[in-house]
This record gives sequence, structure tokens and C-alpha cells, in this order.
Amino acid sequence: MSEKNKPAAAPAAPASNFIRNIIDADLASGKFATRGWGGKPGAAKTHAGAPADPAKIRTRFPPEPNGYLHIGHAKSICLNFGLAQSYSGACHMRFDDTNPEKEEQEYVDSIIHAVQWLGFDWRENIFFASDYFDFMYEAAQHLITSGHAYVDEQTADEMRKNRGTLTEPGKPSPWRERPAAESLRLFADMRDGKHDEGSMVLRAKVDMASPNINLRDPAIYRIRKAEHHRTRDKWCVYPMYTYAHPIEDALERITHSICTLEFEDQRPFYDWLLLRLAEGGLLEKPLPQQIEFARLNLTYAVLSKRKLIQLVSEKHVGGWDDPRLPTLAGARRRGYTAEGFRLFAERIGVSKADSWIEYGVLEDCMREHLNEAAERRIAVLDPVKLVIDNYPEDQHEDCFAPNHPQKPELGKRTVPLTRELWIERDDFMETPSKGYFRLFPGNNVRLRYGYVVKCTGCRKDNEGHITSVHCEYIPGTKSGTTGADSVKVKGNIHWISARHAMAAEVRLYDRLFKTAHPGAGDKDFLLDLNPDSKKVITAQLEPALKDAKPEDRFQFERHGYFVADLRDSKPGAPVFNRAVTLRDAWQK
Repeated sequence: MSEKNKPAAAPAAPASNFIRNIIDADLASGKFATRGWGGKPGAAKTHAGAPADPAKIRTRFPPEPNGYLHIGHAKSICLNFGLAQSYSGACHMRFDDTNPEKEEQEYVDSIIHAVQWLGFDWRENIFFASDYFDFMYEAAQHLITSGHAYVDEQTADEMRKNRGTLTEPGKPSPWRERPAAESLRLFADMRDGKHDEGSMVLRAKVDMASPNINLRDPAIYRIRKAEHHRTRDKWCVYPMYTYAHPIEDALERITHSICTLEFEDQRPFYDWLLLRLAEGGLLEKPLPQQIEFARLNLTYAVLSKRKLIQLVSEKHVGGWDDPRLPTLAGARRRGYTAEGFRLFAERIGVSKADSWIEYGVLEDCMREHLNEAAERRIAVLDPVKLVIDNYPEDQHEDCFAPNHPQKPELGKRTVPLTRELWIERDDFMETPSKGYFRLFPGNNVRLRYGYVVKCTGCRKDNEGHITSVHCEYIPGTKSGTTGADSVKVKGNIHWISARHAMAAEVRLYDRLFKTAHPGAGDKDFLLDLNPDSKKVITAQLEPALKDAKPEDRFQFERHGYFVADLRDSKPGAPVFNRAVTLRDAWQK
């Protein structure tokens, strides 16, 4: 049952939030109705090419290609692409590749695959910050000549010391008033590789006394003699993210630049820079506006890129797509679905206030979709032999199980019944506890889809371990026949014919961390790793699962939702990962 993700559809009546209120007001006022590419004739078209779609609004998803996307990015992806869909707009896919030392094509490819897997399409609107490096350099030259930027030769320590504090203003650099012609020459030398890394930077000249430290002459270019994954060795200077990002937004005609709250203090520089370039005729008004929302804070997970890199590089997990890792590649391999993520993003909503989302909310969204989408199958995870002593050894008969109890149109599958079956070890107790209604000596239970059987006892090895459970079936009680209800039972267990079963590797994944807030109180977050986050077992599966293809998803009755592993499954030999249990076992 291969499940392909359908393109994401905007909700019929999307929930209102403060971002939608801003967009509604902008559309009502006609703020962006006449928005052009503007500014220096042909500037933006030279670097990007004007998109052809008549979008009412433009948003963008701008990841840095220096790692794999994680669950927090899913919220931003669904928000930006979802808004564009709701308002007949366009969402741009843009890679902020301004740091050549950490960026690789592998990350670009993984990001593209993750966004497409979530069900979103940017059509022709895919861009890179490096598309605009020439324009950014020209814009920096304009800032220098207009008195709004200068080359600073202070060391990093000197700049940090002179920046000031939250209560004390900064001290101007001794190079702050150097002539524009000299800064232009030095900036060209920086570009041509004539100076060492760290020897000088280009800084915007804003206000060293500003209460917002981000306006105290921030660096906008630094020397980096590293090969870029797209521009190779063309450049020895690279723009800072806070300088590059607003320019990218403006050149792409972004109307609403939506980012997380940590960029709120950067918004004054975002606006300052675009106004200076608009004053110089390089950009045209109306300019993009930055809007901040609360990022996703998820319990039992770490979403810090630094910590994710540490988990991978120190081999605490098996790579970026380890099913325990909160990357989208890992979540996909684990069996989480794109539809579940879109439901999650819709359910948690958008706000300005930071808050924590319980991991169980994400799991419930996955359960909700998988319950609807996944066909049912039988798996025995901790098998012990059940022998029906009065059933002929050479006989077998067909029982029939629905592929989906809520979808009769999917039909039924054949489950063969034989004398020897596999059942779950905990479906038998020699001395039953109170309220136990499954197999114990003298008790009747129903073999799901089959007969009622009466337990007669068990056999053990020399060490007292149970090797087999024994019973006798009651003829005429087979499910689906007129005599099915002739014997009343309280217990119902699942089973698989031992002759027909397929032994397979099954991986039982759980939360990667054992505490809700890993590393809280400055503790090493690695100390909170859950040692039981992965268990590998050999299970007995019903024969219909033999043909499962990578990413086929099923509900294993009584156990949860499982997926055929994307990487390790082979034809006729699937490996299954548990995506999520049937119920939240962490609430206790």
C-alpha cells in the first residue's frame, strides 16, 4: 500500500491569527497592488528573473543549506507556503547560502526533498542568496559612497569591547570616519583576496549609541577565503546574513517576510538598510515588511542546529535520517506523514508568545492521520508458540480479516489458520492477575477472526521458561459463521500461523530523550538521552506483509503504526519501524 502525499491544500476556513490580520489589512489598503521589481532598471531581473505568476502576496522559506531541516522548520514551511496558497500568492524557496565554510550541496538536496515531501511546490520560484552577490556588492559600494558604511580594521576583540552594553553606549571605531574613497579601495582589496581573514570588515554606519545593540554599526561583509558550493572561488568576501536577507526579500518582491522571534531585534536594521538602498534608487517602495512569530518549542526534543550536529557527528544517532532524530528526514523514515505535519501546524497555530508544545500533540496528529490512512496487519512482536492440540496437523483453513475496519471498500485479506500459531507471550499467564481475560488454564478466548479456544496449559524447558502454550478449539465458533456467538468470551487475541509467518526485523522507536526539557538548568543535554529509544527485535508477521515496499505504512493491530524502512527494506524482506504507538504511553 504505497502512499503518495497529495499536494497540500489550504484549509477551507483557516484560523485567523495576527499574521493573517496584517495581510488582510495590507490587501484591503492596496499596499502592494502596484509592486514592481523597481529600483535600478533591470537590477532584480538581472539577478533573479521576475516571476510570471500574478501573486497577491509573496512569502518565502529561506533555510541556510548547512544542515537538515527539523520539525521546527515544518511549522515555518506550512505557515509560509500555506499563507501563499490561501491568498493566491507565491512562496519562494530560497537558500541563504552566505556562509561557504558550512554549506554543501547535500544539504540543498535534502531541503528540497523535505519541502516537496511535505506537499509544497514553489514552481519556478527557487532562488539562492548567491544569485544576488553582485547586486549586494554594488549595494555595499553605494552605502560606502553615501556615507552609510566603512571598512573597519579593529580586531574582533576590539569591536566586541567597543560595542558597549545594554546600559552603556558603544564607542565609535577609529576608522568610522575614514574617507569613502579609502573604504571603497579597501573593500575592493578585500574582495580580491589582498587581506587576511579577520583583518578587516565592512560595517554599516548607523548609531553607536542606539539602545538596540544590533544598530551599533553591524558588520555587513567579512573576508572568507573559502570556496562556495555555487560561486566557487569568485569571492573572497561574503555578506552577513542580516545584510543579505532584506536585500533578497526586496529583489524578490517579498511582501511579508515572516521569521521567528529571535529576529525581532534585527527588524530595525532590516528596515534601515532597505530605506537607505531605496533612497539611493537601488530599490523601489513599497518595501517588504518583516513579521515575527513564536518558533516551535517542542518537549522531549532538541531543535538547536548545533545540538543536532553534535548528535550526528558524535554518533549518538545513526545519521541525519535516524528515525529518532527530530529532522524531517528522520521523521519521514520513522513513518511520520506529511499530512500529519500539516495537521500539527494547523493545530498549534501561530502566535507572538513563546510557549512549549507537548510532543504528544505531534504524536496525536500522526495517529489521527495514520488511523485513517493505514491498512491493518497482524504482527507478533514477542512470540511464543500456541498449539491447538485437537486441530489436525496437516490441515489449514482461511480466515478473513478486513484491511481497514472503517473502509469496507478496501476488502479483506486471507489469514491462514493452522495447528501451530504464534501469539504474544503476554497473552498467556499461568496464574492470571485480577481482570486478566486472555489465555490461562481453563479459560476460553477468541482467536481474532478464527475460533474460540480453551486453554489447557503450557510446557516449559528445564529452566522453567514457557516454550509453548496449549489449547483446544471449539468447532462451530469460527468468526463470521452462525455459531460465532454460541460461546461467550471476554478475551480476544491476535495470532499468526507459524507455518506461514514471516520473521522480520522490527525496530521499536521511542522518544530520543527521557526528560521533557533536555539539558535544562545548564545540564549537558546528552545526559538526558533515553537509553531505550531504540529496540531491535525479530517479530513474526502475517504473510501479506512480505510484499511491503519502502514507506508502506500499516497499523500492526494492538501495537501501533509501522512503516517499511525507506533505506533498509529489500524486496521480499521488509524492515519495519514503529512510528507511534496506538496510545500515548508517556502521559503516565
